[in-house]
Amino acid sequence: MSDRTVRILRPDEQRKAWDLFRAALHVQPGTDEEWERVSAAYQAERSWGVFEPDLVGTTRSFESEMVVPGGKRLPLAAVTGVGVRAGRTRRGVLSALQAAQLGDLAERGVALALLHASEGAIYGRYGYGVTTLANQVVVKKHRAQLRPDVPAGGEVTVLGIDEAAPRWPELYAATATGHVGAMTRPEIYWPGFEGHLRRRAKLVQTAVHRGQDGTDGYVIYHVEEGAAHDSGKLQVVEFSYANPAAFAGLWRFLLSVDLVDEIVLAMRPLDEPHALLFTDPRTAKTESTEDESWLRLVDVPAALAARTYGPAEPVVIEVSDRSLPANDGRYLVGPDGASRTDAEPALRLSADTLSMLYFGTWRASALADTGRIEVLDPAAPEAADVLFGTRESVWCGTFF
Repeated sequence: MSDRTVRILRPDEQRKAWDLFRAALHVQPGTDEEWERVSAAYQAERSWGVFEPDLVGTTRSFESEMVVPGGKRLPLAAVTGVGVRAGRTRRGVLSALQAAQLGDLAERGVALALLHASEGAIYGRYGYGVTTLANQVVVKKHRAQLRPDVPAGGEVTVLGIDEAAPRWPELYAATATGHVGAMTRPEIYWPGFEGHLRRRAKLVQTAVHRGQDGTDGYVIYHVEEGAAHDSGKLQVVEFSYANPAAFAGLWRFLLSVDLVDEIVLAMRPLDEPHALLFTDPRTAKTESTEDESWLRLVDVPAALAARTYGPAEPVVIEVSDRSLPANDGRYLVGPDGASRTDAEPALRLSADTLSMLYFGTWRASALADTGRIEVLDPAAPEAADVLFGTRESVWCGTFF
């Protein structure tokens, strides 16, 4: 459309964009009190709008960092608040937003972008790919019996939300940012997180675990009341720990909470060993596995160069990126690192497929078998499996 404008939103336009986003999720407009809290989570010059001439679409992001294989942290844009007004969908509004936002992130020197997708068929066309998976785990409390050799854990202190909220940033930084896929949470993240919990539950509690070397874990939870004469369901919002003793100690605490039948943990790492704590491993059931986060390599050369690789023969991959053509080209990936090359490619793949491969969540051979990678050297997929593979299950653990 000739009268379509895509630009950074002014501060006085952000409330309208927030309401548009809520409407896209079929949620009624927020109150002034809610906006006062949520507005603290908006970072300057990071909110975009499409006007025709009224506002019809929006997206925003905030600055963070993400841990990649090998332990290095890369600049990350946490993308959220994406919405298009009803009646204006499927008319290029989202594509215009994505083009503007990705171009801006590239100019800022951001290496990675991450989002949580409301629908699975939308973001691949813009170079995003499913990069982490997560389990929902349910434990029937009255069947749960810990094995006698499970670590005893340390002391647990329970805090209400008013006392705990100021401590959440330090607790998170101390226990949750060391694993591959973890992202840092800047100051502006926490008001939105707190506001969401206050809306979600009447009583939000934080159990803080203290071990031999100090505070080393915490759980944020609330209990949903059951029907008459029934006990409730304990919903774990966050479960973070720095060592096995804290993991076991926090589980001992959760099992001690009264008037609870079930303990539900959403979006947990695939390899987290809940079942191994119990005399009957079936006590902890994985009810579902879902995509947790979607990654986009904004700066492919920087992202490939930053991570470490497994011990296999080097492979040349050829990347095509229709949204950010500066990423197009061939890259030699090997145990010594990754860099641009003019050598003949062994594998060809698109930006979204590279995003799926980057953390090793998906094997190159599986991506090739399903047609997502073009194989030019039959030995290359197996080598790429080893090069991009990671020892631990990659997991983000932050919803935004």
